[in-house]
Amino acid sequence: MTTIPERNLTVPSSPTTQPPSRFQGIVPPIVTPLADDDRLDDSGCERLLEHQIEGGVDAIFLLGSSGEIVSLSHQLRADFVRKACRIVNQRVPVLVGITDNSVVETKRLAQVAADAGADAVVLTTPFYYPVDQAELKTFVQSILQGIDLPLLLYNMPAMTKLWFAPETVAELAQIDQIVGIKDSSQNLDYFRQLTSLKSIRPDWTFLIGHETLLADSLRVGGTGGVNLGTNLFPKLFSRLMQAHRENDDDAVQGFQTKIDALAPIYEIANSSAPLLPLIGITKTALSILGICNDHLAPPHRPCTPEQRQQLTVVLEQLKSTLGV
Repeated sequence: MTTIPERNLTVPSSPTTQPPSRFQGIVPPIVTPLADDDRLDDSGCERLLEHQIEGGVDAIFLLGSSGEIVSLSHQLRADFVRKACRIVNQRVPVLVGITDNSVVETKRLAQVAADAGADAVVLTTPFYYPVDQAELKTFVQSILQGIDLPLLLYNMPAMTKLWFAPETVAELAQIDQIVGIKDSSQNLDYFRQLTSLKSIRPDWTFLIGHETLLADSLRVGGTGGVNLGTNLFPKLFSRLMQAHRENDDDAVQGFQTKIDALAPIYEIANSSAPLLPLIGITKTALSILGICNDHLAPPHRPCTPEQRQQLTVVLEQLKSTLGV
C-alpha cells in the first residue's frame, strides 16, 4: 500500500458559512443489478433500493466502484440513474458517480444526474494515463464548469493508481461547490489529515470506504461510511451511525464488531484482487437473499456453485447472530 506522509495542511484562514453537509451518515455504494450484459434487473433495482431505505440509510450512492461503473455502457449508466432516482423519489439524497477519463462524458453523466433529480455527483481521479497533481486539479475544475450539482471527491488509489494528495484536497476545498470526500485508501493517517479541513469547511462530509475502519474513522472526525456490506445489512450500519450520533461509544464498538463478523462473506471470494471478487460475492449474497440478480458486467463472472453453497451457509449463520 502506498504511504502518504503526514503533513500539516495549509488551509485558508476564513471558514465557510455553509450549513453542515446533507451527505453525512451511511451512504451505501449500491451494486448495479443486471439482467444481462447491458440491461438492468428492473425489479432487483427496486427491491435493492427499498431494502436500503427500509434499513435506515442516510443517502444512496450509485455508480461507484461497487456499482461496476467502468464496466457499464454510458447508456446503461444513465438508465440506472434515472430509474434509481424515480424509485428513491427524494426520500433520501442520491449521489451519482460520474467517473470517466473523458471530461465530456463525465459532464454528460453529471447532467443526466441533475435532470433525473440526483442531489450530488462523485468524482474519482482519472486513470490509465499518468496524471500529476496540477493536472488533477485542472481535471476537477474542468468537470465543475457547466455542472450545478454539489460534487464530492473520491480517493480510490487501488483502482486509479492516483491519490488526491492532501494539499490538493486542501486547495480544492476552497471551491464551495465541492462538499466533501470519500476515501477508500485504507490509510487512517491520510483520512485524519483530510478531516483537519473541518476547520475551514465545517460543511464538508468525510466518508470512509472500508467498513472495518468505520468506527475508527468516526473517532478521528469522519462523518459517515460508504461501505459495501451495507448492500446486505443496512440496519447494522445505520444502527452504528445512530449510536455514534448519541455518543454511545460502547454501542458503536459493539456494532463494529458485528460488521467485522461479515468477513467470512468476503473470504469466500478467495482472490487477491482488491475489489471485483467482493462485488461478485455481494451480488451473489443479494441473490440468495432474494433481492436482485447476481449477473456481473463482462468480462467478469458470478460466483461458482461451490461458492454460492458456502455463502448460503454463512448468510444463515449471520442472520441468526447479527440480529438484523
